[in-house]
Amino acid sequence: MNEIAHKAREAGVVGAGGAGFPTHVKLMSPAEIYLVNGAECEPLLKVDQQLAVKYAQQLVRGLQLAMQAVGAREGIIAFKAKYVEAIAAVQPLLASNMRIHILKDIYPAGDEVITIWLATGRRVPPAALPKDVGVAVNNVLTLINLARAVDNDAPVVDRTLTISGAVSAPITVTVPIGTPLREVIARAGDITVDKPFFINGGPMMGRLLDSIDQPVTKTTGGIIVLPQDHVVIRRHRKPMQDVMAIARTVCEQCNLCTELCPRHLIGHELHPALIVRSANYRDIGMPSVLLSALTCSECAICEQWACPVDISPMRINVALKAQFRAEGARYVGDLRAADPMAEHRLVPTSRLVTRLGIAAYNKKAPLDESSCSPAKVELNLRQHVGAAAVPLVRVGDQVQRGQLLADIPPDALGARLHASISGRVAEVSAQSITLIA
Repeated sequence: MNEIAHKAREAGVVGAGGAGFPTHVKLMSPAEIYLVNGAECEPLLKVDQQLAVKYAQQLVRGLQLAMQAVGAREGIIAFKAKYVEAIAAVQPLLASNMRIHILKDIYPAGDEVITIWLATGRRVPPAALPKDVGVAVNNVLTLINLARAVDNDAPVVDRTLTISGAVSAPITVTVPIGTPLREVIARAGDITVDKPFFINGGPMMGRLLDSIDQPVTKTTGGIIVLPQDHVVIRRHRKPMQDVMAIARTVCEQCNLCTELCPRHLIGHELHPALIVRSANYRDIGMPSVLLSALTCSECAICEQWACPVDISPMRINVALKAQFRAEGARYVGDLRAADPMAEHRLVPTSRLVTRLGIAAYNKKAPLDESSCSPAKVELNLRQHVGAAAVPLVRVGDQVQRGQLLADIPPDALGARLHASISGRVAEVSAQSITLIA
């Protein structure tokens, strides 16, 4: 393991923009290009674009370290053209082997595979990884955390996230990991609807929360507050049996879900229309058609944008993915020719915002990093891809902020966990460690 990867491992750095893949593992795989995903894929989320302005030097330093670790010859930072302040802050700091790639304001620019294609021209094959095409990818916050880990031996103990939607004062805040979401949401002022529901993530790919007493994790990028009758909430609450019933009865075979599917556009076999048809009619068609559901990125274009009759191919894909993973099934498929109109079929964010009915919520959410001191934090032992961290502390132990609480199991993929506040260990369970200040 190289020294930079070792520092990332020691600090518990994970991908802050996705599922939380341990960064030290990524830094041990050779790559020709290191790509910083600064697109911030989803509407209403305002984290990376603001951090890139305030911590431009640490961002570029993180990129330089990442490039050194994997032996990359080129570093690319992908920003949307509208992130004018971020571009202006970062551009003067770039080395000769680094550049900024300007993205159009389209969705899903920010999806890892789509951003690689837009910024480098390389296409990641279905069921493959970016490293298979010589590219490594991290988002802005991940590389800032890497720079802090290497230069300051600073573990990951805070998380920056946006609180937006039906709140009186949308805000982007930095809080200790493990802070209850309820306390973080309160930083955004009053909730402005009577029966609020909460989305963890963005309006397209986020997940409906069943409780806001859950803790902030290393991958919590934003919370969106929406009214009970909002179209985004209605889609999330629709039972699976209703999804299947609608698919069986109203599909027009228009193929728009396929023609606008980003993965299909760049040459993946994924064909949402055929999957809907096959799932409805006793798995007719080629077995690979259904298995290709495993390559769905869950971007939700098929259900939130493409389908004119309110079908949710994505929900069907998600159900199939769960079934196939339980069975240990794997998809194997070739990369096909990309649609020559692919880039022009991606969705303008401004039109998506209108379609989703979130234009009234699409406001600035200024970065506020003033002190946050929760009385209690709950630190999940698994807030990353891989195995849960193994506790090193016991109930009653006194710990200091930044102290190692749980380590990676031997020979496993995982990430270390550190205390985000100073205090006493109140509980150690199979799922989490609770600290009281």
